[in-house]
Amino acid sequence: QVQLVESGGGSVQPGGSLRLFCAASGSIFSISTTGWYRQAPGKQRELVATITRGGSTNYADSVKGRFTISRDNTKNTVYLQMNSLKPEDTAVYYCNLEFQGRNYWGQGTQVTVSS
Repeated sequence: QVQLVESGGGSVQPGGSLRLFCAASGSIFSISTTGWYRQAPGKQRELVATITRGGSTNYADSVKGRFTISRDNTKNTVYLQMNSLKPEDTAVYYCNLEFQGRNYWGQGTQVTVSS
């Protein structure tokens, strides 16, 4: 069984930065694709960024150049560094792990960007 626990969310002013953390239990982290998704009020959950077990990354166009996803397989942790935050980045951010077609989700962490 895989459990994902996010942390690092909070409130920040526009232009600020936050770093999200997702710690995974279980033994499949290092051989899985992991990522971050977000869901704003009244909107569908959307992809933010993913990173494969080999380190290949993919980003939503809206966050390219501002967000960076990374992972540490020795710590079973995936990170999301968010810079130059905008009000439209406000959402609940969810950690995701995908392995052999099965998806696992964390409970989410709130990110609020407001002046």
